[in-house]
Amino acid sequence: MRSTPGAARLYILGASVCAAFCALPALTPGAGTPWGTLALLAALCLVCELPARHPALGGSLPVGAGSFFPLLLAAAFLLPPAAAVLVSIPGSLADRVEQPPFAARRIWRAAQLALTVGAASWAYAFLGGPGSLGGGGAAPGLPHALLPACAAALVFSTVLAALDGGILATAERVPLRHAWRGLHASVGPHLVHALAGLMMAVLWRSPYGPVSALVVLLPMYISCWVFAQYHRQHAAHRATIRALVQAVDIKDGYTRGHSERVGRASELIARELGMAERRLEALRFAGILHDVGKLGVPTRVLRKDGPLTPEERRIIELHPEYGHEIVRGIGFLDEARAAILHHHERLDGSGYPYGLSGAAIPEFARVVAVADAFDAMTSTRSYRPGRPVPAAVEELERCAGSQFDPRMVRALARALDRHGWSAAATAVTSDEEASRPPRQRLAPPREPAPGPADRPGRPR
Repeated sequence: MRSTPGAARLYILGASVCAAFCALPALTPGAGTPWGTLALLAALCLVCELPARHPALGGSLPVGAGSFFPLLLAAAFLLPPAAAVLVSIPGSLADRVEQPPFAARRIWRAAQLALTVGAASWAYAFLGGPGSLGGGGAAPGLPHALLPACAAALVFSTVLAALDGGILATAERVPLRHAWRGLHASVGPHLVHALAGLMMAVLWRSPYGPVSALVVLLPMYISCWVFAQYHRQHAAHRATIRALVQAVDIKDGYTRGHSERVGRASELIARELGMAERRLEALRFAGILHDVGKLGVPTRVLRKDGPLTPEERRIIELHPEYGHEIVRGIGFLDEARAAILHHHERLDGSGYPYGLSGAAIPEFARVVAVADAFDAMTSTRSYRPGRPVPAAVEELERCAGSQFDPRMVRALARALDRHGWSAAATAVTSDEEASRPPRQRLAPPREPAPGPADRPGRPR
Protein backbone atom coordinates (compact mmCIF):
# COMPACT_ATOMS: atom_id res chain seq x y z
CA MET A 1 0.00 0.00 0.00
CA ARG A 2 2.97 2.34 0.47
CA SER A 3 3.29 2.93 -3.27
CA THR A 4 -0.38 3.93 -3.50
CA PRO A 5 -1.04 7.71 -3.43
CA GLY A 6 -2.49 9.01 -0.18
CA ALA A 7 -5.77 10.08 -1.80
CA ALA A 8 -6.20 6.61 -3.30
CA ARG A 9 -5.50 4.94 0.06
CA LEU A 10 -8.20 7.06 1.68
CA TYR A 11 -10.57 6.30 -1.19
CA ILE A 12 -9.98 2.53 -0.88
CA LEU A 13 -10.31 2.72 2.91
CA GLY A 14 -13.58 4.62 2.59
CA ALA A 15 -14.97 2.09 0.10
CA SER A 16 -13.92 -0.80 2.34
CA VAL A 17 -15.56 0.77 5.42
CA CYS A 18 -18.75 1.39 3.45
CA ALA A 19 -18.78 -2.22 2.23
CA ALA A 20 -18.30 -3.51 5.79
CA PHE A 21 -21.07 -1.23 7.04
CA CYS A 22 -23.41 -2.49 4.29
CA ALA A 23 -22.65 -6.14 5.17
CA LEU A 24 -23.09 -5.64 8.92
CA PRO A 25 -26.87 -6.34 9.01
CA ALA A 26 -26.28 -9.79 7.51
CA LEU A 27 -23.86 -10.65 10.32
CA THR A 28 -26.22 -9.60 13.09
CA PRO A 29 -27.67 -12.53 15.10
CA GLY A 30 -31.27 -13.22 14.15
CA ALA A 31 -30.97 -11.49 10.76
CA GLY A 32 -32.19 -14.59 8.98
CA THR A 33 -29.37 -14.49 6.42
CA PRO A 34 -29.68 -17.43 3.96
CA TRP A 35 -26.15 -18.68 4.63
CA GLY A 36 -26.53 -21.78 2.50
CA THR A 37 -27.39 -19.81 -0.64
CA LEU A 38 -24.76 -17.18 0.17
CA ALA A 39 -22.01 -19.77 0.68
CA LEU A 40 -22.87 -21.61 -2.52
CA LEU A 41 -22.90 -18.43 -4.61
CA ALA A 42 -19.64 -17.24 -3.05
CA ALA A 43 -18.08 -20.64 -3.76
CA LEU A 44 -19.21 -20.47 -7.40
CA CYS A 45 -17.64 -17.00 -7.73
CA LEU A 46 -14.40 -18.36 -6.30
CA VAL A 47 -14.46 -21.42 -8.57
CA CYS A 48 -14.98 -19.18 -11.60
CA GLU A 49 -11.84 -17.28 -10.58
CA LEU A 50 -9.53 -20.26 -10.13
CA PRO A 51 -8.91 -21.14 -13.83
CA ALA A 52 -7.46 -17.67 -14.43
CA ARG A 53 -4.88 -18.31 -11.68
CA HIS A 54 -3.94 -21.86 -12.69
CA PRO A 55 -0.28 -21.98 -13.84
CA ALA A 56 -0.99 -24.72 -16.38
CA LEU A 57 -3.35 -22.37 -18.21
CA GLY A 58 -0.91 -19.45 -18.15
CA GLY A 59 -3.64 -17.08 -17.06
CA SER A 60 -5.40 -17.56 -20.38
CA LEU A 61 -8.88 -17.69 -18.83
CA PRO A 62 -9.56 -14.13 -17.66
CA VAL A 63 -13.10 -14.90 -16.57
CA GLY A 64 -13.57 -14.75 -12.83
CA ALA A 65 -15.46 -13.07 -10.08
CA GLY A 66 -14.19 -9.72 -11.26
CA SER A 67 -15.46 -10.14 -14.81
CA PHE A 68 -18.18 -12.84 -14.65
CA PHE A 69 -20.99 -10.46 -13.78
CA PRO A 70 -24.05 -12.70 -14.51
CA LEU A 71 -23.29 -14.71 -11.35
CA LEU A 72 -22.93 -11.56 -9.25
CA LEU A 73 -26.24 -10.23 -10.57
CA ALA A 74 -27.89 -13.57 -9.82
CA ALA A 75 -26.69 -13.12 -6.24
CA ALA A 76 -28.22 -9.63 -6.19
CA PHE A 77 -31.56 -11.16 -7.23
CA LEU A 78 -31.47 -14.10 -4.82
CA LEU A 79 -30.14 -12.51 -1.62
CA PRO A 80 -31.00 -9.55 0.62
CA PRO A 81 -28.70 -6.56 -0.03
CA ALA A 82 -26.59 -7.08 3.11
CA ALA A 83 -25.97 -10.73 2.20
CA ALA A 84 -25.34 -9.96 -1.48
CA VAL A 85 -22.49 -7.67 -0.43
CA LEU A 86 -20.54 -10.68 0.87
CA VAL A 87 -20.80 -12.91 -2.24
CA SER A 88 -18.09 -11.33 -4.35
CA ILE A 89 -15.46 -10.98 -1.60
CA PRO A 90 -13.77 -14.44 -1.75
CA GLY A 91 -13.45 -14.39 -5.52
CA SER A 92 -12.25 -10.77 -5.54
CA LEU A 93 -9.53 -11.46 -2.98
CA ALA A 94 -8.42 -14.48 -5.05
CA ASP A 95 -8.46 -12.44 -8.28
CA ARG A 96 -5.27 -12.52 -10.35
CA VAL A 97 -3.42 -9.21 -10.01
CA GLU A 98 -0.66 -8.49 -12.53
CA GLN A 99 0.67 -5.14 -11.27
CA PRO A 100 1.64 -3.81 -7.83
CA PRO A 101 0.45 -2.81 -5.34
CA PHE A 102 -1.13 -6.27 -5.18
CA ALA A 103 -2.79 -5.97 -1.77
CA ALA A 104 -4.31 -2.57 -2.53
CA ARG A 105 -5.70 -3.77 -5.85
CA ARG A 106 -7.30 -6.86 -4.30
CA ILE A 107 -8.82 -4.91 -1.41
CA TRP A 108 -10.13 -2.28 -3.79
CA ARG A 109 -11.67 -4.84 -6.13
CA ALA A 110 -13.37 -6.61 -3.23
CA ALA A 111 -14.80 -3.35 -1.85
CA GLN A 112 -15.87 -2.11 -5.28
CA LEU A 113 -17.74 -5.27 -6.24
CA ALA A 114 -19.27 -5.61 -2.78
CA LEU A 115 -20.74 -2.11 -2.98
CA THR A 116 -21.84 -2.61 -6.59
CA VAL A 117 -23.64 -5.91 -5.95
CA GLY A 118 -25.19 -4.52 -2.77
CA ALA A 119 -26.52 -1.46 -4.60
CA ALA A 120 -27.98 -3.64 -7.38
CA SER A 121 -29.64 -5.93 -4.81
CA TRP A 122 -31.10 -2.94 -2.98
CA ALA A 123 -32.58 -1.55 -6.23
CA TYR A 124 -34.01 -4.97 -7.08
CA ALA A 125 -35.57 -5.36 -3.64
CA PHE A 126 -36.92 -1.78 -3.64
CA LEU A 127 -38.88 -2.51 -6.84
CA GLY A 128 -40.33 -5.75 -5.47
CA GLY A 129 -38.13 -8.10 -7.48
CA PRO A 130 -37.74 -10.90 -4.87
CA GLY A 131 -41.50 -11.41 -4.60
CA SER A 132 -41.83 -11.90 -8.37
CA LEU A 133 -39.48 -14.88 -8.47
CA GLY A 134 -41.70 -17.18 -6.43
CA GLY A 135 -40.19 -20.09 -4.55
CA GLY A 136 -40.79 -23.66 -3.52
CA GLY A 137 -43.63 -24.99 -5.65
CA ALA A 138 -44.88 -21.56 -6.71
CA ALA A 139 -44.60 -20.63 -10.37
CA PRO A 140 -41.97 -17.95 -10.94
CA GLY A 141 -43.30 -14.64 -12.18
CA LEU A 142 -40.52 -14.05 -14.71
CA PRO A 143 -42.19 -11.25 -16.71
CA HIS A 144 -42.80 -9.28 -13.52
CA ALA A 145 -39.14 -9.61 -12.54
CA LEU A 146 -37.82 -8.06 -15.78
CA LEU A 147 -38.32 -4.43 -14.76
CA PRO A 148 -36.63 -4.77 -11.34
CA ALA A 149 -33.82 -6.78 -12.96
CA CYS A 150 -33.19 -4.12 -15.62
CA ALA A 151 -33.24 -1.40 -12.97
CA ALA A 152 -30.74 -3.40 -10.91
CA ALA A 153 -28.50 -3.73 -13.98
CA LEU A 154 -28.57 0.04 -14.51
CA VAL A 155 -27.65 0.62 -10.86
CA PHE A 156 -24.93 -2.04 -11.11
CA SER A 157 -23.43 -0.38 -14.21
CA THR A 158 -23.65 3.15 -12.77
CA VAL A 159 -22.13 2.32 -9.38
CA LEU A 160 -19.35 0.23 -10.94
CA ALA A 161 -18.44 3.00 -13.39
CA ALA A 162 -18.65 5.70 -10.70
CA LEU A 163 -16.31 3.80 -8.39
CA ASP A 164 -13.94 3.14 -11.29
CA GLY A 165 -13.87 6.85 -12.09
CA GLY A 166 -13.06 7.67 -8.48
CA ILE A 167 -10.08 5.33 -8.36
CA LEU A 168 -8.80 6.67 -11.70
CA ALA A 169 -8.96 10.21 -10.33
CA THR A 170 -7.26 9.39 -7.03
CA ALA A 171 -4.79 6.62 -7.89
CA GLU A 172 -3.83 7.52 -11.47
CA ARG A 173 -4.59 11.26 -11.23
CA VAL A 174 -6.83 11.23 -14.29
CA PRO A 175 -8.56 14.65 -14.60
CA LEU A 176 -12.07 14.59 -13.19
CA ARG A 177 -13.55 15.62 -16.54
CA HIS A 178 -12.14 12.42 -18.07
CA ALA A 179 -12.47 9.99 -15.16
CA TRP A 180 -16.14 9.21 -15.77
CA ARG A 181 -16.05 9.50 -19.56
CA GLY A 182 -17.74 6.56 -21.26
CA LEU A 183 -19.82 5.70 -18.19
CA HIS A 184 -22.72 4.64 -20.44
CA ALA A 185 -20.66 2.25 -22.58
CA SER A 186 -21.12 -0.73 -20.25
CA VAL A 187 -24.88 -0.41 -19.77
CA GLY A 188 -25.76 -2.66 -22.71
CA PRO A 189 -23.51 -5.58 -21.68
CA HIS A 190 -24.70 -5.32 -18.08
CA LEU A 191 -28.33 -5.54 -19.20
CA VAL A 192 -27.46 -8.79 -20.99
CA HIS A 193 -25.67 -10.02 -17.86
CA ALA A 194 -28.76 -9.15 -15.84
CA LEU A 195 -31.00 -11.26 -18.06
CA ALA A 196 -28.65 -14.23 -17.67
CA GLY A 197 -28.47 -13.65 -13.92
CA LEU A 198 -32.26 -13.44 -13.73
CA MET A 199 -32.60 -16.76 -15.56
CA MET A 200 -30.19 -18.31 -13.06
CA ALA A 201 -32.22 -16.91 -10.19
CA VAL A 202 -35.47 -18.23 -11.64
CA LEU A 203 -34.00 -21.72 -12.06
CA TRP A 204 -32.47 -21.52 -8.57
CA ARG A 205 -35.90 -20.85 -7.07
CA SER A 206 -37.60 -23.48 -9.25
CA PRO A 207 -38.46 -26.99 -7.98
CA TYR A 208 -35.22 -28.23 -9.57
CA GLY A 209 -33.10 -26.14 -7.20
CA PRO A 210 -29.59 -24.64 -7.47
CA VAL A 211 -28.22 -27.45 -9.66
CA SER A 212 -30.48 -26.35 -12.51
CA ALA A 213 -28.89 -22.89 -12.43
CA LEU A 214 -25.71 -24.43 -13.82
CA VAL A 215 -27.61 -24.86 -17.10
CA VAL A 216 -27.22 -21.08 -17.49
CA LEU A 217 -23.93 -20.69 -15.62
CA LEU A 218 -21.80 -23.02 -17.75
CA PRO A 219 -22.78 -21.69 -21.22
CA MET A 220 -22.43 -18.10 -20.00
CA TYR A 221 -19.02 -18.83 -18.54
CA ILE A 222 -17.84 -20.39 -21.81
CA SER A 223 -19.23 -17.50 -23.87
CA CYS A 224 -17.45 -14.97 -21.62
CA TRP A 225 -14.20 -16.91 -22.07
CA VAL A 226 -14.61 -16.92 -25.86
CA PHE A 227 -15.35 -13.18 -25.82
CA ALA A 228 -12.26 -12.52 -23.69
CA GLN A 229 -10.11 -14.60 -26.04
CA TYR A 230 -11.43 -12.62 -29.03
CA HIS A 231 -10.48 -9.33 -27.40
CA ARG A 232 -7.07 -10.68 -26.46
CA GLN A 233 -6.46 -11.74 -30.07
CA HIS A 234 -7.63 -8.38 -31.37
CA ALA A 235 -5.29 -6.61 -28.95
CA ALA A 236 -2.43 -8.80 -30.21
CA HIS A 237 -3.24 -7.79 -33.80
CA ARG A 238 -3.13 -4.12 -32.90
CA ALA A 239 0.12 -4.57 -30.99
CA THR A 240 1.69 -6.28 -34.03
CA ILE A 241 0.70 -3.40 -36.30
CA ARG A 242 1.84 -0.80 -33.78
CA ALA A 243 5.27 -2.43 -33.52
CA LEU A 244 5.71 -2.47 -37.30
CA VAL A 245 4.63 1.17 -37.64
CA GLN A 246 6.96 2.31 -34.87
CA ALA A 247 9.84 0.48 -36.57
CA VAL A 248 9.14 2.35 -39.82
CA ASP A 249 8.82 5.71 -38.01
CA ILE A 250 12.15 5.16 -36.27
CA LYS A 251 13.88 4.30 -39.52
CA ASP A 252 12.35 7.06 -41.65
CA GLY A 253 12.13 10.15 -39.47
CA TYR A 254 10.84 12.29 -42.35
CA THR A 255 7.49 10.50 -42.34
CA ARG A 256 6.91 10.06 -38.60
CA GLY A 257 3.17 9.80 -37.96
CA HIS A 258 2.49 9.54 -41.70
CA SER A 259 1.34 5.91 -41.50
CA GLU A 260 -1.28 6.61 -38.83
CA ARG A 261 -2.65 9.57 -40.78
CA VAL A 262 -2.86 7.56 -44.00
CA GLY A 263 -4.79 4.92 -42.07
CA ARG A 264 -7.20 7.58 -40.83
CA ALA A 265 -7.66 9.11 -44.30
CA SER A 266 -8.21 5.64 -45.79
CA GLU A 267 -10.90 5.01 -43.17
CA LEU A 268 -12.62 8.29 -44.07
CA ILE A 269 -12.71 7.29 -47.73
CA ALA A 270 -13.98 3.79 -46.90
CA ARG A 271 -16.81 5.14 -44.74
CA GLU A 272 -17.79 7.55 -47.50
CA LEU A 273 -17.93 4.61 -49.93
CA GLY A 274 -20.14 2.65 -47.53
CA MET A 275 -17.77 -0.28 -47.03
CA ALA A 276 -18.68 -2.99 -44.53
CA GLU A 277 -17.18 -2.63 -41.06
CA ARG A 278 -14.95 -5.70 -41.51
CA ARG A 279 -13.44 -4.32 -44.72
CA LEU A 280 -13.16 -0.87 -43.18
CA GLU A 281 -10.88 -2.16 -40.42
CA ALA A 282 -8.75 -4.09 -42.94
CA LEU A 283 -8.43 -0.94 -45.04
CA ARG A 284 -7.33 1.10 -42.05
CA PHE A 285 -4.67 -1.53 -41.36
CA ALA A 286 -3.61 -1.27 -45.01
CA GLY A 287 -3.19 2.50 -44.71
CA ILE A 288 -1.22 2.19 -41.50
CA LEU A 289 1.11 -0.48 -42.91
CA HIS A 290 1.42 0.76 -46.50
CA ASP A 291 5.05 1.82 -46.01
CA VAL A 292 6.19 -1.10 -43.86
CA GLY A 293 8.43 -2.20 -46.75
CA LYS A 294 10.72 0.73 -45.99
CA LEU A 295 12.20 -1.52 -43.33
CA GLY A 296 13.94 -3.29 -46.22
CA VAL A 297 15.32 -0.09 -47.77
CA PRO A 298 18.79 1.05 -46.65
CA THR A 299 18.56 3.89 -44.13
CA ARG A 300 21.09 5.98 -46.07
CA VAL A 301 18.69 6.01 -49.04
CA LEU A 302 15.63 6.89 -46.96
CA ARG A 303 17.40 9.74 -45.18
CA LYS A 304 19.42 11.07 -48.09
CA ASP A 305 19.20 14.82 -48.61
CA GLY A 306 18.67 15.89 -52.18
CA PRO A 307 17.54 13.99 -55.29
CA LEU A 308 17.99 10.24 -55.60
CA THR A 309 20.16 8.64 -58.24
CA PRO A 310 18.42 6.27 -60.71
CA GLU A 311 19.83 3.30 -58.78
CA GLU A 312 18.62 4.66 -55.45
CA ARG A 313 15.20 5.29 -56.97
CA ARG A 314 15.01 1.67 -58.12
CA ILE A 315 15.93 0.55 -54.61
CA ILE A 316 13.26 2.64 -52.90
CA GLU A 317 10.65 1.57 -55.47
CA LEU A 318 11.09 -1.97 -54.17
CA HIS A 319 9.50 -1.07 -50.82
CA PRO A 320 5.96 -2.22 -51.79
CA GLU A 321 7.31 -5.68 -52.58
CA TYR A 322 9.36 -5.73 -49.39
CA GLY A 323 6.23 -4.75 -47.46
CA HIS A 324 4.18 -7.50 -49.06
CA GLU A 325 6.81 -10.06 -48.09
CA ILE A 326 6.91 -8.76 -44.51
CA VAL A 327 3.13 -9.12 -44.01
CA ARG A 328 2.60 -12.19 -46.21
CA GLY A 329 2.19 -14.49 -43.22
CA ILE A 330 -0.11 -12.19 -41.19
CA GLY A 331 -3.45 -13.79 -41.96
CA PHE A 332 -5.76 -11.20 -40.38
CA LEU A 333 -4.62 -8.49 -42.82
CA ASP A 334 -6.59 -10.14 -45.64
CA GLU A 335 -7.15 -7.54 -48.44
CA ALA A 336 -4.67 -5.17 -46.82
CA ARG A 337 -1.76 -7.16 -48.26
CA ALA A 338 -2.78 -6.27 -51.83
CA ALA A 339 -2.97 -2.58 -50.91
CA ILE A 340 0.53 -2.68 -49.43
CA LEU A 341 1.86 -4.21 -52.66
CA HIS A 342 0.00 -2.00 -55.16
CA HIS A 343 -0.53 1.41 -53.52
CA HIS A 344 1.96 3.05 -55.92
CA GLU A 345 0.27 1.78 -59.07
CA ARG A 346 -1.37 4.47 -61.24
CA LEU A 347 -4.58 4.33 -63.19
CA ASP A 348 -2.74 4.99 -66.48
CA GLY A 349 -0.29 2.11 -65.86
CA SER A 350 2.77 4.28 -65.19
CA GLY A 351 3.12 3.28 -61.52
CA TYR A 352 5.13 0.58 -59.80
CA PRO A 353 5.96 -2.17 -58.98
CA TYR A 354 3.99 -3.97 -61.77
CA GLY A 355 2.54 -1.17 -63.89
CA LEU A 356 -1.08 -2.23 -63.33
CA SER A 357 -3.79 0.04 -64.74
CA GLY A 358 -7.49 0.76 -64.25
CA ALA A 359 -9.63 -1.86 -62.56
CA ALA A 360 -6.67 -4.27 -62.38
CA ILE A 361 -5.45 -2.23 -59.39
CA PRO A 362 -7.11 -3.61 -56.21
CA GLU A 363 -9.74 -1.33 -54.68
CA PHE A 364 -7.88 -1.06 -51.38
CA ALA A 365 -4.73 0.04 -53.21
CA ARG A 366 -6.63 2.79 -55.03
CA VAL A 367 -7.96 4.08 -51.71
CA VAL A 368 -4.57 4.04 -49.99
CA ALA A 369 -2.92 5.76 -52.98
CA VAL A 370 -5.22 8.76 -52.58
CA ALA A 371 -4.83 8.85 -48.79
CA ASP A 372 -1.04 8.54 -49.08
CA ALA A 373 -0.73 11.39 -51.59
CA PHE A 374 -3.09 13.59 -49.59
CA ASP A 375 -1.12 13.26 -46.36
CA ALA A 376 2.19 13.66 -48.19
CA MET A 377 1.02 17.04 -49.50
CA THR A 378 -0.59 18.34 -46.30
CA SER A 379 2.05 17.20 -43.79
CA THR A 380 4.74 19.61 -42.67
CA ARG A 381 8.21 18.16 -43.17
CA SER A 382 11.63 19.49 -42.22
CA TYR A 383 12.37 20.42 -45.84
CA ARG A 384 9.06 22.15 -46.70
CA PRO A 385 5.80 23.30 -45.11
CA GLY A 386 2.58 21.39 -45.54
CA ARG A 387 0.13 22.55 -48.19
CA PRO A 388 -3.39 23.72 -47.32
CA VAL A 389 -6.04 21.01 -47.52
CA PRO A 390 -8.00 22.67 -50.38
CA ALA A 391 -4.83 22.90 -52.46
CA ALA A 392 -4.08 19.21 -51.87
CA VAL A 393 -7.63 18.24 -52.85
CA GLU A 394 -7.38 20.39 -55.98
CA GLU A 395 -4.18 18.60 -56.97
CA LEU A 396 -5.76 15.19 -56.39
CA GLU A 397 -8.69 16.20 -58.58
CA ARG A 398 -6.28 17.37 -61.29
CA CYS A 399 -4.56 13.99 -61.27
CA ALA A 400 -7.80 11.97 -61.05
CA GLY A 401 -8.25 9.66 -64.01
CA SER A 402 -4.55 9.44 -64.81
CA GLN A 403 -2.90 8.79 -61.45
CA PHE A 404 -5.79 8.39 -59.00
CA ASP A 405 -9.21 6.77 -59.09
CA PRO A 406 -11.72 9.67 -59.42
CA ARG A 407 -14.22 7.80 -57.22
CA MET A 408 -11.76 7.69 -54.34
CA VAL A 409 -10.80 11.34 -54.79
CA ARG A 410 -14.45 12.40 -54.70
CA ALA A 411 -15.03 10.29 -51.58
CA LEU A 412 -12.10 11.93 -49.80
CA ALA A 413 -13.28 15.41 -50.79
CA ARG A 414 -16.77 14.69 -49.43
CA ALA A 415 -15.33 13.27 -46.20
CA LEU A 416 -13.14 16.34 -45.71
CA ASP A 417 -16.10 18.66 -46.31
CA ARG A 418 -17.97 16.79 -43.60
CA HIS A 419 -15.24 16.15 -41.04
CA GLY A 420 -12.33 18.47 -41.84
CA TRP A 421 -8.73 17.40 -41.31
CA SER A 422 -6.55 18.07 -38.30
CA ALA A 423 -4.02 16.34 -36.08
CA ALA A 424 -6.74 15.94 -33.45
CA ALA A 425 -8.71 13.74 -35.85
CA THR A 426 -5.87 11.29 -36.34
CA ALA A 427 -4.06 8.81 -34.14
CA VAL A 428 -0.42 9.48 -33.29
CA THR A 429 2.44 7.12 -32.74
CA SER A 430 4.69 9.11 -30.44
CA ASP A 431 4.79 11.91 -27.92
CA GLU A 432 6.75 13.94 -30.44
CA GLU A 433 3.90 13.72 -32.96
CA ALA A 434 1.33 14.55 -30.28
CA SER A 435 3.18 17.76 -29.39
CA ARG A 436 3.15 19.12 -32.94
CA PRO A 437 0.80 22.01 -33.86
CA PRO A 438 -2.62 21.15 -35.33
CA ARG A 439 -2.83 20.52 -39.09
CA GLN A 440 -4.80 22.74 -41.42
CA ARG A 441 -8.58 22.45 -41.55
CA LEU A 442 -10.56 22.89 -44.72
CA ALA A 443 -10.81 26.67 -44.37
CA PRO A 444 -7.31 27.99 -45.33
CA PRO A 445 -7.03 29.99 -48.59
CA ARG A 446 -6.02 28.15 -51.72
CA GLU A 447 -2.52 28.27 -53.13
CA PRO A 448 -0.87 26.41 -55.98
CA ALA A 449 0.03 22.82 -55.15
CA PRO A 450 3.31 21.39 -56.41
CA GLY A 451 1.94 17.87 -56.98
CA PRO A 452 1.64 14.87 -54.77
CA ALA A 453 5.31 13.90 -54.60
CA ASP A 454 6.47 13.58 -50.99
CA ARG A 455 10.04 14.76 -51.45
CA PRO A 456 11.66 16.37 -54.53
CA GLY A 457 13.22 13.83 -56.83
CA ARG A 458 12.02 10.73 -55.01
CA PRO A 459 8.98 8.44 -54.97
CA ARG A 460 6.78 8.47 -51.89
